[in-house]
Amino acid sequence: MIFLRESLSPAALLVVVGMLLSTCSGFPALLYPRRDGRGQKVATLFMIVGSVAGCAGALMILLAGSSQRYVIDGGFFLGGSEWGVDPLSAFFLIPLFLMAGCCSLYAVGYFPQAKHPSSAPRLTFFLGLLVASVALVFTARDGILFLVAWEIMALASFFAMTTEDQKKEVQEAGLLFLVAAHMGTLFLFAHFSLLKGEGATFAFPGPATLDAGTLSATALFLTALAGFSFKAGIMPLHIWLPSAHAAAPSHVSALMSGVIIKTGIYGMVRVTTFFYHLPNWWGMMLLTLGIVSAVVGVLFALGQHDLKRLLAYHSIENIGIIVMGVGLALLGRSSGNIPLQLLGMGGALLHLLNHAIFKGLLFLGAGSVIHAAGSREIDLMGGLAKRLPFTATFFLVGAAAICGLPPLNGFVSEYLIYMGLFRGVIEVGGGATAAVSLMASAVPALALVGALALACFVKAYGIVFLGLPRRESVTQPHEAGLVMLLPMGLLALLCILLGLFPQGVVRLLGPAVAGGLPGSSQAVAELTLLAPLGWITVMGLVLLLLVAFISIFSLRRRPGGVVTAVTWDCGYLHSTPRMQYTASSFAALLVDLFGGILRPRRHGPKVTGPFPAPSSYSSHVPEAVLELIYLPILKWGNELLMPLRKLQHGRIPLYILYIFVTVIVLLALAP
Repeated sequence: MIFLRESLSPAALLVVVGMLLSTCSGFPALLYPRRDGRGQKVATLFMIVGSVAGCAGALMILLAGSSQRYVIDGGFFLGGSEWGVDPLSAFFLIPLFLMAGCCSLYAVGYFPQAKHPSSAPRLTFFLGLLVASVALVFTARDGILFLVAWEIMALASFFAMTTEDQKKEVQEAGLLFLVAAHMGTLFLFAHFSLLKGEGATFAFPGPATLDAGTLSATALFLTALAGFSFKAGIMPLHIWLPSAHAAAPSHVSALMSGVIIKTGIYGMVRVTTFFYHLPNWWGMMLLTLGIVSAVVGVLFALGQHDLKRLLAYHSIENIGIIVMGVGLALLGRSSGNIPLQLLGMGGALLHLLNHAIFKGLLFLGAGSVIHAAGSREIDLMGGLAKRLPFTATFFLVGAAAICGLPPLNGFVSEYLIYMGLFRGVIEVGGGATAAVSLMASAVPALALVGALALACFVKAYGIVFLGLPRRESVTQPHEAGLVMLLPMGLLALLCILLGLFPQGVVRLLGPAVAGGLPGSSQAVAELTLLAPLGWITVMGLVLLLLVAFISIFSLRRRPGGVVTAVTWDCGYLHSTPRMQYTASSFAALLVDLFGGILRPRRHGPKVTGPFPAPSSYSSHVPEAVLELIYLPILKWGNELLMPLRKLQHGRIPLYILYIFVTVIVLLALAP
C-alpha cells in the first residue's frame, strides 16, 4: 500500500483529489454497457469535478506562494519517492485541469459512446489516465517517480491518439510518436542517471545548488534538452507532432497541443533551476532553437491543406516563442540582469498559458468543422460561417489570439517577450556581444512570425468559413451541439478577458516566475513595473469601442433592399467556387519565397495546343525534416547494418550464449 509520511495540506489534497478523480474517470465508461452513453457522462462528471478540485488546489498554492514536498512510503519501487507542489508546478497544473474539463465535456458531443461503442470507452479511460499522469509529471520530485509518470503519459497519449486505429495514417502516426517518445525517454534516463551521480540520490536537487560551470553540468543540460525537446516538439526533433495532432481525435489534439507538449517546457525550466552560475551559451542555445522553431514552424503551417496539420505546425511555432522567452530568462540569469529574467520567464509562462487556451479553442473549433464537413481538407470547405455561426465566431477569436493581435491574450505574452528582447539589447553589454546580437536578431524574427501567422490564418479562416461551399455535401453542415459549444465559448471568453485585463493574472504569474528563477523572489513585484499592463487594458477597450463604432456606422450607411446594376463588361452574373482562392493559390507567393526551406512539390497541368483539355493543379509541402533528412539516414543505417541480421537467427541457445558473453565482458570491465 502506498501512502504519504505526512498529512497533506488542503491545497495539496485538492490536487491529489483532482488526480485521483481523473484516473478513475475512465472506469464508468468501461463498466456500463457499450452502447449506453451514461458511462461516458458519469466519466465526464468525474473529470469536471476533478478539474475544478485540481484548479482550486493549484490556485491556492499560487496565491499563497508556498512549496510543499512529501515522501511516499510503501510500494514495490516507489517507496521513498518524493512528491510535491510548488508555484511552478501549480502554474502548469492550471492549463492541464482547465483543458481536461473542457475536452471531456466536448467529447460527449464529438465522440459519443452511443455512436462509437467499441472505441469511446477506451478513449475515455486513456484520456483520464493521461491527465493524471501529466499531473504526476508536474508534481514528481525525484527521478524515479518522474520517469514512471513520463512513461505512463507516453503510453496513454499513444492509446488516446490511435483511437481510430483502423486507419493506416493513424497507425503510422502512432508508431512515429512512440519511437520519438522513447528516444526522448532514453535521453532522460541518461539525464537522471547523471543527476543521481551528482547527489547520490534520485531526489531533485534544491534550487541553485549545482554549479553549471562543470563538465557534468553540461552533460546534464544537454541530455535534458534533447529528452525534453522531443516531447515539446522543438525543431528539428518535432517530427512526430504534425502527424500525431492530425490523426488524433480533435479533443485529444487540443489536450496534446495545449498541455502535453508543455511537459517538455516544464522539464527544461525545472532542470535549469538546479544550477547557479549559468553560462551564456545555455540561454543562447535555447534562444536560437526558439527562433528556428517559431519561424520554420509557421512557414510549414502556411503550406498545409489539412486544417489540423496546419494547427499542429502552429504548435511548433508557439513552442518556439515560449523557448525564446526561457532562453531570454537564462541569459538574464547568466548576466545577473533581473528585469531580463522576469520579462523572459514571465512572457514564456504567460504564453504557455495563453497558448493552451487559444490552441485548445482552435482544435476544438476544427473538430466542430470536421464534424460538420466530414473532412480535414481545407480546399473541400467554404461558406461554413453561415451554417456554423458560433463555431466561426469562436474560431475567429482563437485565430486572432494566436496571431498576437490586440486586445486578445496572445498579444500580452508576446509583448512581454518583446520588452525583454529590447531591454536585453540595451542593457546586456560587456563581453556578451554574441548574446546581444542574437537578441537583436530575435526581434525581427518574432515580428516575422506574427506576420506569417496572420497570413496563414487569413488563409485558413477565409477558405474554411467564407465564400461559397467548394463541394456539394450529401447532408447540410450543421452547428455543433451545446456540449461542444460550451467549452469553446469558455475558452474564447478567457482569450478576451486575459487580453483585456492581463494585470489580473500577474499575481498568479509572479510566484511561478520566482519558482523558475532561483533567487528572484524579492524582484517579482517589479514585473508589473517593467511592462505597463494597465495601458494594455485602456488601449484594448478603446480598440473595441472603435471597432464597435465603425461597425454600427457601416451598418447604418448600408442601403436597404436589393440593389440592381448593369453587369460590368466581361464580368459574371454570379460567382462560383471555381473563382475562389484555394489553399495552394493563396499561399503560393510566400511558399515560393521560402521554397528553399519548405521544398514544395507541385503537380501542374501540361497545357498544349490552342484548345487545351481540362486540367488541374495541386501542390504539397512535405515534412522536409522527416522525409529529406531522417528517413534517408535511417534507410542508409538499415542497409549498413543488414549483415548483422545474421545474428538474429531464432536459435534460443545461441541467444543465451550472447547474454552470457555480454555479462562476462561487463564484469571484466567493471572497476
